[in-house]
Amino acid sequence: METVSLQELWDRVVGTQPDPPRWLIAATGLAAVLAVLYRPVWRPLRTVVTIAHEGGHAAAALLTGRRLTGIRLHSDTSGVTVSVGKPTGFGMVLTAFAGYVTPSFLGAGGAALLVRGHITMTLWATLLWLALMLLMIRNLYGAFALILVGGVVFAVSWLAEPDVQAGFAYLLVWFLLAAGIRPVIELQQLRRRRQAQWSDADQLATLTKIPGAVWVGLFALIAATAFGTAAGWLLA
Repeated sequence: METVSLQELWDRVVGTQPDPPRWLIAATGLAAVLAVLYRPVWRPLRTVVTIAHEGGHAAAALLTGRRLTGIRLHSDTSGVTVSVGKPTGFGMVLTAFAGYVTPSFLGAGGAALLVRGHITMTLWATLLWLALMLLMIRNLYGAFALILVGGVVFAVSWLAEPDVQAGFAYLLVWFLLAAGIRPVIELQQLRRRRQAQWSDADQLATLTKIPGAVWVGLFALIAATAFGTAAGWLLA
């Protein structure tokens, strides 16, 4: 592994890199959509979405003054984030709301960085997100998942050639954008079968008296808008 100074590392992270070929951007987008649609691939990769989802709950809890006590990620791709504070009010509503929209927001944020040439920054921002979550993880599988994903991102950002880094960064961003949509569809399917009584949408319905279906619709609208807007940026 090459040795670099802190200044060189900083310059690498905050600097810009050349845009990849247009075909690579389109190909990674297609690959990400297919990964989300094809169940055998989607099943293991769904843990990446769970990481974003639970990280969103955690970030919202902290931003609204709640005390975060822990995050757990499970091998069935579910997760739970526990925070302590007032059981009602804006903080609790925002915390419950944040989970399903965070993958889309992270994808859109990554797209905004990529179109400005910040490929390395996109990867290192991902590492920072994973590292902060690791501080609050409270189960072994969760720690394993974060370390595994973080290890892959770090290896690509540090060891791979620039074109591989670019392809990986675009694939990650496209995946977050596409993967922000499918869990919302799955959520509504579960709710229709009455198998998701404790879902985020139903918690929001209890907190706000607005029907859970409305919250699911809002999740879907945000996810679709983020995908469409970011796709326009990336393919422009």
